[in-house]
Amino acid sequence: MNDTTHDLRIRPGGPADAPAVLGMLDAAVAWMNSRGNTEQWGTVPYSRTSGGVERVRRYTTEYAPYIAELDGTPVGTLVLDCGPSPQMPMIKPAEEPERYVRLLVSDRRYAGRGIGEALLAHAADETRRAGVSLLRVDCWAGGGGELVAYYERNGFTPTDGFLAGAWPGQVLERRIG
Repeated sequence: MNDTTHDLRIRPGGPADAPAVLGMLDAAVAWMNSRGNTEQWGTVPYSRTSGGVERVRRYTTEYAPYIAELDGTPVGTLVLDCGPSPQMPMIKPAEEPERYVRLLVSDRRYAGRGIGEALLAHAADETRRAGVSLLRVDCWAGGGGELVAYYERNGFTPTDGFLAGAWPGQVLERRIG
């Protein structure tokens, strides 16, 4: 982790954080598109996609959201659940209790400051505190596998690949000791 993360505070999130989360998601779509990636999340701002606002509302009310802040400004978010989304039937359920990263996104203006890594470390800590030893995530596996490699650098191991329509995905897991 780099020095900026020493000032990073991670706190539980809630409904009041939905606008900040939507802003980070919209900025992430614009950033990906500027790099030529239109397949991962499409080209429409997340806040304008069908169900996008409702999904973020559920993330901040029905699951375990965490907000990373620098000097009181939200700069990242992670949402934990007890398993993958039921809307993803191609993902096999775990055969043991698990924690599942439903969302990880950081504010692109703070890229390279270890925010995602700090949030993933927090997810591991929360998983351990819950007495669970399996943390999983699924992600887009296209684009040369950059996102899969990111999770591997953060201690995850690829398990099952899947296709959601034409969208290539990868499930990864991390054992928590």
